[in-house]
Amino acid sequence: SWSWPSCLVSASLSRGDKFVLLGLSVSELEAFAVASGQAAFRGRQIYDWLYTKGVKNIEAITVLPQVWRSYLKERGVQVGRLQEVRRLVALDETTKLLLGTNEGENVETVGIPTRDRLTVCVSSQIGCSMGCHFCATGKGGLLRSLATHEIVDQVISVREAMNRRPSHVVFMGMGEPLLNCEAVLSAIRCFNNDLGIGQRRITISTVGVVDMLPKLAELALDRLGRAQFTLAVSLHAPNQKLREQLIPTAWRYPIDALLNDCRHYFSITGRRVSFEYILLGELNDRLEHAEQLADLVGDFQSHINLIAYNPIEGEKFKRPTSSRIKAFQRVLERRGVAVSFRVSRGLDKSAACGQLRRQHVESH
Repeated sequence: SWSWPSCLVSASLSRGDKFVLLGLSVSELEAFAVASGQAAFRGRQIYDWLYTKGVKNIEAITVLPQVWRSYLKERGVQVGRLQEVRRLVALDETTKLLLGTNEGENVETVGIPTRDRLTVCVSSQIGCSMGCHFCATGKGGLLRSLATHEIVDQVISVREAMNRRPSHVVFMGMGEPLLNCEAVLSAIRCFNNDLGIGQRRITISTVGVVDMLPKLAELALDRLGRAQFTLAVSLHAPNQKLREQLIPTAWRYPIDALLNDCRHYFSITGRRVSFEYILLGELNDRLEHAEQLADLVGDFQSHINLIAYNPIEGEKFKRPTSSRIKAFQRVLERRGVAVSFRVSRGLDKSAACGQLRRQHVESH
């Protein structure tokens, strides 16, 4: 009879009779090999082929005995790689991938290159339940959360597509990371230990989920031993009334309570919180909004990242003018707020989060 060690089942995704290897650590893969009658070094061989060679299926791990490969395949063991469905490359070399899951759903990920770094924007869910009005992802609702291997695969797929080692990861793709906290933290562990991407080069972006920021801090300390990644909280408005107009779920989480939880997060981790603010033309980009935002975060050891809205076909929102962006930023700087403006990438190739998946769904 065949049985999997409980420690392995808890560390990976088990769907029916399927067992996934991607996302497991070297020690877990060694235990996996021993549990299936092989020497521990076979687990180390699998580890190398998973994370260095990017193997896509068991049969391709030719260093393993053929008999054992067949044995694993018969028992539903899978590497856990996604299939590339579509690739878009922008003029600035930003590369957007649409990846297919086993059940035929699609996941977006983006590789954003500069001379010195390659940042991968990963998704944590298929769709999103937050329903932000300016976001393409939320238009179709939430289908499900991604498993650890489906998050890890996005970074490996970008590495393969761009033939370059990723240096940074941002959880700013489809989905709300705090609603898939366990898998997100498991993926971060894998990025750190197995793909060589340090925590300080990883960012988790959230619009806020009630009571989850302190929990994220405590879980990170428990699961990872430290919480050195950057937490980026998406405000997008300087007051509760406007925030509820943009983010339907914001009524459950008053902005004052959100900021108190940010303070609690800082007290646990010692890591400053960044705030993201999407500028929507003539809606939240007025000078009085900048003044209100400065009042709101004035007592924080924080940083504000301004982002110009990327237009979505059929939506009423507008991209702000360059002059309004600069004026908004100048107000914050004058008030002593640390602020930067994120230059949009891939504007000629469905830059907004969720656009590529939305286009694919609508065309099928």
